[in-house]
Amino acid sequence: MDSDQLSSGISDFDTHFQGLIVRKRGILRPAVSMKNLLLISDNARSCLSSCRIESLEKDAVQNLVPNLCLPLNKAFYMPEAVNIHPQRYVQALYIACKNLAKELSASGTGEKELHLHKKNINKLTDLEGEYQAVIICVGAKADMLPELAGRIPLRTCRGVVAHLKLSDDIGEEYPEAGPSILSDAWLAIQGPRSLYMGSTWEWKSRNSSPNVSASESSHALDELLPKACAIYPDLKKWSFAGARAGLRAMPPLTPHGSLPLLGCVNDIVGDNKGCKFWLFAGLGARGLLYHAWLGKLMAQAVLACNEQLIPSELTSWHKGTQ
Repeated sequence: MDSDQLSSGISDFDTHFQGLIVRKRGILRPAVSMKNLLLISDNARSCLSSCRIESLEKDAVQNLVPNLCLPLNKAFYMPEAVNIHPQRYVQALYIACKNLAKELSASGTGEKELHLHKKNINKLTDLEGEYQAVIICVGAKADMLPELAGRIPLRTCRGVVAHLKLSDDIGEEYPEAGPSILSDAWLAIQGPRSLYMGSTWEWKSRNSSPNVSASESSHALDELLPKACAIYPDLKKWSFAGARAGLRAMPPLTPHGSLPLLGCVNDIVGDNKGCKFWLFAGLGARGLLYHAWLGKLMAQAVLACNEQLIPSELTSWHKGTQ
């Protein structure tokens, strides 16, 4: 799909869509602890050729980002890693799915249609009788649906991201080709004079508003700036330009790690007439990496009405809720 087709298609989906999906290529991760150093060193030795991790010493790092501080004199560089604007990505993904449906219909493999319906509901049973299957994938708001409230082990966590800019009277800007930085506080570089810094973690918050008050902004800066400046001291010259927030839906901790919550939830919703209601939630910070694979597993299970097609590690969460 060329850029004109993408822009045209997305304008039908969201008239405010503009700009790039991928803003910056390359991510640098300074080693900040011995545990961190050993773990990423092991990852670097076994990484895929298509997603390589380079171990860099201080001089090489300074060539990428002058004045960067390295607590252990080592950093790991992922030249192919990218920063993605999630809303634009999801919008483009919808357009890609819509185009695929058209292509499959035109190829004679059967009529395929994809429609976007915007409708507010108060409870899941409002959808009763309309669809053969309903997949609930509304993030932290899944636990706010009356049928699921208090019955799914999601951990809500509010996060604030600050936008920082470098004023025009300061000449020492961030390198044009400089990577973003992943550390205790991350820096998503937007350009030589613009970046986003994140993120805070306010556990058990139920506040899903993207708006951030002056007080909350101040607290976020107090928390994030010391961490970021410890790695990139030049950030002290940058000015606050605003903040936005979101509510994470974090999965529970298990012996296998923090795994997403997938599976049929008919027994929770109260509908036992086949596998109609499904949950797809708790992808956490790694959701962008494996959402496509999990989405495929979910689609296969829904079409076959067979939850066993999903790995048991992802469905075991609700065994105790039935």
